[in-house]
Amino acid sequence: MFRLLSCVYAFGFQLAVNRDLNSPVVGWLLFAVLIGWSAACAIAYLQGFGRRPAWVLAEIIVVVALMLSTELIASDQWALDNQSWPTTLWATNATISAAILSGPVPGMLAGLIIVAASTVLKGYVSIDLGRNATVVIELAVGLAIGMAAQTARRAHAELERAARLAASLEERERLSRQVHDGAIQVLALVARRGREIGGDTAQLAELAGEQERALRRLVSAGDATPRDGSTVDLGVLLRRRASDRVSVSVPAEPVLLDSAVAEEFFAAVTNALDNVEAHAGPDARAYVLLEDLGATVTVSVRDDGVGIPEGRLESAVQEGRIGVAKSIVGRMDWLGGRAELSTAAGAGTEWELTVPRRPETRR
Repeated sequence: MFRLLSCVYAFGFQLAVNRDLNSPVVGWLLFAVLIGWSAACAIAYLQGFGRRPAWVLAEIIVVVALMLSTELIASDQWALDNQSWPTTLWATNATISAAILSGPVPGMLAGLIIVAASTVLKGYVSIDLGRNATVVIELAVGLAIGMAAQTARRAHAELERAARLAASLEERERLSRQVHDGAIQVLALVARRGREIGGDTAQLAELAGEQERALRRLVSAGDATPRDGSTVDLGVLLRRRASDRVSVSVPAEPVLLDSAVAEEFFAAVTNALDNVEAHAGPDARAYVLLEDLGATVTVSVRDDGVGIPEGRLESAVQEGRIGVAKSIVGRMDWLGGRAELSTAAGAGTEWELTVPRRPETRR
């Protein structure tokens, strides 16, 4: 559109000054070249090959050549009293093309080339910006269009990345549903029935259980990607630990926490589940419940195992085994939350882990 408008302006200028030119006929012939080249540039730009460095360089050369042709059709005095033929506005097309292709610096350099051609015609360097603002216009156009082009390219690249990510996540969800409805359920059935049968099938049951847990972690590995670079859905993290021995219940809506808080919170829950696996007994099951209470987020980790005898934790600390004190209680204290333990011999254990939610992560 700018190229079209600049051609219209150049045509009006040609009509206005034609009678003042030394060679009006040559002027119209050169103007025909201008129109032909403008049409070629428009077609080239729309087809795509006009956005290549070689074409833009050719455009700069043609523009400078037409500007310098002013000496063939007009007197030196006319060149001093007027803008260069065929108008500075039309010559700015070369500046815009360079800026769109390569950014503000090449755009400004192209503008300086246009200014240099105008200076050669006049035979002197004008420092009166009030009467000759060509240098300001060319530099401003090169800078503004170049920055706008760079911003547009970055936005387009980000949009393409977002589209690819959305397609990837959609495909991942589809595959996850297929794996969950097929392989994971079969492995869970094999693990459960193998433990019920016992004997030699118990080993097969353990292998099936391990593969089931591995598949669950795999299909949910990328689901907790931060939505805005700073928050994570804690529910998705917890679902990674679901297995035939660990039941996980989370709200239907995402439970968003700061990514660093969520990772530490999840690490504390993981440590509690690891303790169930290591100390609660071979047949113990664990139950994880996530609750979003608005100002706080709570995760309960309960098991039906052998429990912890009274005084066992204190003696473990005295013996130098401080896994619970550091990995669970210490993490929750660091997060500004709390960790409460309920247990007794033969009655299982229950951890209630709570952290405050930052205002910016509340729904």
